[in-house]
Amino acid sequence: MLGLSAKIRKEFGKKTETLRKKGILPAVLYGPEIKSALPLELDYKSFEKVYNTAGESSLISLEVNGKKFLVLIHDLKRDPLEEKLIHVDFYQPRLEEEVEVTVPIVFEGEPIAVKELGGTLVKNISELEIKALPQKLPHEIKTDIGSLETFEDRVLVKDLRAPEGVKILKDPEEIVAFVSPLEKIEEELVKPIEEKVEEVEKIEGEEKPEEEVEENK
Repeated sequence: MLGLSAKIRKEFGKKTETLRKKGILPAVLYGPEIKSALPLELDYKSFEKVYNTAGESSLISLEVNGKKFLVLIHDLKRDPLEEKLIHVDFYQPRLEEEVEVTVPIVFEGEPIAVKELGGTLVKNISELEIKALPQKLPHEIKTDIGSLETFEDRVLVKDLRAPEGVKILKDPEEIVAFVSPLEKIEEELVKPIEEKVEEVEKIEGEEKPEEEVEENK
């Protein structure tokens, strides 16, 4: 299990900006077993390394002043301009209760319809909502798209293989991925432009109301 170290934060409000400039990430820890949320601070780069591996669906061991908590990375806040992390929430779940999280879908293989027919892979869904006990939550759901041999083939939600004890909270018949002919993709890209041209021509062709005509005289 991945681990992180943090300590109780004593800087709040505008003073947290000073922490960020020093490479320290402000955070908070809470959960049903924690009576009062704990304000924390931890090393920014260390957190990034763990997050890139664990994501928001894997338990990590968070050590705070010598005490360890099994937590999920629950919420991230980023600077709207720089996209840099400015705050993180850690959530300590009850290990005996299922939780719902969102995990990415990892597409493996190369569709035959892309390689041999020149089609374009369309990823209709890129992430899934799942439910499981915290210790059974996967980091991702993998699917092999090498089976897409024709333009009629589809990968559906029901085709995905989740680990034991993990429930996928999505319509089983929903399409995850398929391969589309190149010309169809081009048609879809051109269609919105053509529709806008038709709308403009229609507006320009309409007669102005009498009141507006009088105003323009």
